Amino acid sequence: MPELPEVETIKTALEKSIGKATITNVLIYNNSLRTKIPDDFTKRIVGAKICSYQRRAKYILIHLNNGICIIWHLGMSGRVKICDNMPEKEKHDHVIIETSAGILVYHDARRFGLITYEKEENLPQSPFFAHLGPEPFDEKLDEKYLLQKFKRKKTPIKVALLDQSVMVGVGNIYASEALFLARILPQRTADSLSKKECAALLEAVRIVLKKAIAAGGSTLKDYQKPDGSLGYFQNMHCVYNKTGQPCPDCTCNIKKTGGIQKIVLGGRSTFFCSSLQK
Repeated sequence: MPELPEVETIKTALEKSIGKATITNVLIYNNSLRTKIPDDFTKRIVGAKICSYQRRAKYILIHLNNGICIIWHLGMSGRVKICDNMPEKEKHDHVIIETSAGILVYHDARRFGLITYEKEENLPQSPFFAHLGPEPFDEKLDEKYLLQKFKRKKTPIKVALLDQSVMVGVGNIYASEALFLARILPQRTADSLSKKECAALLEAVRIVLKKAIAAGGSTLKDYQKPDGSLGYFQNMHCVYNKTGQPCPDCTCNIKKTGGIQKIVLGGRSTFFCSSLQK
């Protein structure tokens, strides 16, 4: 699934390629996605001008000048293709949005994503956003907040990091990477973290996400950037998907430790170094 860095990369590509264009036409080939595309979707957005783009958690928001906001989520395997001219339709191309600056194609093989709209004034109460916690780069988010959220959580810290009501945008890949950078074992219970460790973890989350955004995200399985190129942060992973390998900065005897270990927490693969992480 595209995580925060991948979604941020796509949002930025839309800003640069399409900008404040006018939506001229919409073609819907399949409206049965995670949620049904509203019957009046085309009527609501055609003729409107794009004002701005925003990422909220793993959603892309496209704000229009008529008080409507397009809500776009890519699900497990969805991607956005940006074209100068009308492309030949491919299997799993579900929605095409034509604009005065280019054409957007929503491609989703598994159909776990969605594209819909909401009135601007209703966005905070939308079921997509009402339950979400703060963004990881929110200046108001600090170690005191995390400590308060974690103090009653007996779940592993890796699982708690994936809880979008605590903090949004940290998915499976970046949770493992951030915990490694903060030197915290993923299987420790969230309530065991000290204030100092919460501060280290928050800093690590921000460092890892910023690096991943700069690298265009991690290309694993389905993810491609809108221009078809690949992100390359996977080449910078310290622990994720590196079972049995030595991790950076580790001086342990890999023959004794077995290198980077893999366990399953909350149904998700988790990677860590048992020597450096405590």
